[in-house]
Amino acid sequence: MTKWEYSTVPLLVHATKQILDTWGEDGWELVQVVPGPNPEQLVAYLKREKA
Repeated sequence: MTKWEYSTVPLLVHATKQILDTWGEDGWELVQVVPGPNPEQLVAYLKREKA
């Protein structure tokens, strides 16, 4: 059975790709992006398989 770990990451609208690319290089897969506490911020939910 696959086990997962999860992380939530604040995203700044002007740097979204750079932030997601950095997490992706560490093996994290984007699950969902939802609005953050203000219009200039989003929150990304990520997962990766536990080692």
